[in-house]
Amino acid sequence: MIYSELKPFDEILKLLKEEKVFLILCNGCAEVCKVSDEENIKEIEKKLRENGKIIEGKVKIDFLCSKNLIIRKLSRYTEKLLNSSSILVFSCGIGVQCVSKMIDLPVYPATNTVYLGGFQGLWPGEERCLECGTCFLGITGGICPITFCTKQLVNGPCGGTNKGKCEIDSEKDCGWALIYEKLKKIGKLEILKEYQEPRNYKLVEVPSNLRKKVFFDIDKNEEL
Repeated sequence: MIYSELKPFDEILKLLKEEKVFLILCNGCAEVCKVSDEENIKEIEKKLRENGKIIEGKVKIDFLCSKNLIIRKLSRYTEKLLNSSSILVFSCGIGVQCVSKMIDLPVYPATNTVYLGGFQGLWPGEERCLECGTCFLGITGGICPITFCTKQLVNGPCGGTNKGKCEIDSEKDCGWALIYEKLKKIGKLEILKEYQEPRNYKLVEVPSNLRKKVFFDIDKNEEL
């Protein structure tokens, strides 16, 4: 399981500059983490409307890490998506990336994916999430700078990028070249002018308030 937490609403609102928004919820890990449960979503919908946002539609998909499920489910909402100017996704980083891969609209994460230790399950797609605790996907066109950039840069490419290829591995596409092309495609190149604060690497540690939630309490013989 991948664990996610809702971003502070002010951060969501800062990302979500467009007026018309379509909500996509994951019914897998995100539901277990309660970031896509009905109570939280109703509260966020209320706040979005209070801040002038128009919610064009909402859909919950069993697993947002499955692009086949995404495209099949969203095919029923074509008209609502065409009326939308952005998408707000409630899932782990992989789910946000998968949605962005399938739809040419600005896609924003409503959550941060938190590291719990251990290993993720095998995933056949190219999308990866390193559970960095601060999701950058809303400012990079849904392409993760932590996993697609070899140096994990968050403010653009290094000086060694060469014709769209990575300095370290000439066979690999430069992550920031991919980000640039995606932002250009969705008309969001102005985002690149915004400075991003350095990563807080301490967020990669397992938060103390979650440690007991992911391990069994042997004495009580129950999962906390």
